[in-house]
Amino acid sequence: MEQRTHKLTSRILVGKPILIKEGYAEVELETIDEMKVDEKGLVHGGFTFGLADYAAMLAVNEPTVVLGKAEVRFTKPVKVGDKLVAKAKIIEDLGKKKIVEVKVYREEEVVLEGKFYCYVLEKHVLDN
Repeated sequence: MEQRTHKLTSRILVGKPILIKEGYAEVELETIDEMKVDEKGLVHGGFTFGLADYAAMLAVNEPTVVLGKAEVRFTKPVKVGDKLVAKAKIIEDLGKKKIVEVKVYREEEVVLEGKFYCYVLEKHVLDN
């Protein structure tokens, strides 16, 4: 399926789409040194969250989709060099509002899981 939203997203900082289907998406991210917050190589949670958010947007795959709310839980720390894969699936479709379940994996281990509340707007969020 063609990517219809968030086409200019940084593949380095947020991830690269590997699968987009109706109501489902997978995005992978290889964590890099610039993402670390300390000398041990701990990756800032914002990058893991950004990956999950991007996957949710691609599961909806509408040009005007935005995130309204997220309920997430970080379950394991991420370090530089980890390869992450986010898997996002629409679990509730309420028309313009869609609830997307996302899990971010490091191999078989879940490092983040949550629900993303996405909204498809009539026009771009920055249009007056």
